[in-house]
Amino acid sequence: MKVQTAKRLDNVEEYYFSSKLREVRALASAGKPILNLAIGSPDLEPPVEVVQAMQSAMREKGVHQYQSYQGVPQLRTAIAEFYQNKFGVDLDSESEILPLMGSKEGIMHVSMAYLNAGDQVLIPNPGYPTYASVTKLLDAEPIAYELTEQNNWEPDFQTLEQLDLRKVKLMWVNYPHMPTGASGNLALFERLIHFAKKHNILVINDNPYSFVLNPEPISIFNVAGAKDHALELNSLSKSFNMAGWRVGMVMGSAEKIQAILQVKSNMDSGMFLGIQHGALAALQISDQWYENLNITYAKRRKLIWKLAEKLNCMVDHKAVGLFVWAKLPAYVNGYDFIEKLLHEYNIFVTPGAIFGTQGAGYVRFSLCASTDQIKEALHRIAEVDFSIETLKFKAI
Repeated sequence: MKVQTAKRLDNVEEYYFSSKLREVRALASAGKPILNLAIGSPDLEPPVEVVQAMQSAMREKGVHQYQSYQGVPQLRTAIAEFYQNKFGVDLDSESEILPLMGSKEGIMHVSMAYLNAGDQVLIPNPGYPTYASVTKLLDAEPIAYELTEQNNWEPDFQTLEQLDLRKVKLMWVNYPHMPTGASGNLALFERLIHFAKKHNILVINDNPYSFVLNPEPISIFNVAGAKDHALELNSLSKSFNMAGWRVGMVMGSAEKIQAILQVKSNMDSGMFLGIQHGALAALQISDQWYENLNITYAKRRKLIWKLAEKLNCMVDHKAVGLFVWAKLPAYVNGYDFIEKLLHEYNIFVTPGAIFGTQGAGYVRFSLCASTDQIKEALHRIAEVDFSIETLKFKAI
């Protein structure tokens, strides 16, 4: 008789990309020329200064020893200065900042610090699937709130106010929004803080896309008094092409950061010092870095827009961030669409439905592919004819 897995696993599925990428890798291993336009893992190099800082750190005394659970003071200071310079937000580096091994880790830490079994969590639909899966793993209940294109992918507060909110403890928001690219704005954050204060809810803004094709980066802490009712996650993964380094951060009041630290300090033994030095260098990089990065992404986005148009999809040219969210014709099923692209044209894109029911009828294209790769995708499809029964592609 085998040992049974925990019941909590009955409520969650393996992350979509974890399973789907096995299929994609198998196709590539079989010789298929797969073009991956699905994954948001930056293909560009991090700043040279970042790599040099990590290399230099290897010669420091004690670099291979355990590090502080809170990160070295210099890193926290750099994060505080970064938030002041980029967002105009004041943070106490001693008590209001906690470096993380990726912001995804922070989703679990925050949830573990605040949720009891039976608590409820407001989850955006569409939104990052990890918000809901972590909630379920902790035996709390995800409550989806719908975002719509008609409402600029922002919460409908009138609908939220009609819910029974007595058991709601957390609310996840994500602006700039993934997957839709909605930018968010200060007025929205003000309404979120008012809502959180009124209902005694902790709102967490997941904010890793602020500097990708987004001319006006903002933080939820730009709202006066937000630290009393909010946390913010951020990451170096997208802004500095450091996804594999796993460097993130959570910011908030000293009381909230201490609660998260109680969880984190029982789950790891500190971030490798070389990575911390690299992160510090990234946070001090000049604005020219972002300008050059966005020139590259803007070129890619224009080609993705052209690809989406060729596939009879509609896009919002005002959207920001690392992805292009594209609306399919009404009679096309998103999963059928991506399967046909994958197996007949060796092009892998993301079905919008994995982000929630409100994502059905959409697909997501990543900008983490070279212009040559995107041009190749364009060449593979010359003409598209959609019908209700089937999808018909005519290749060159």
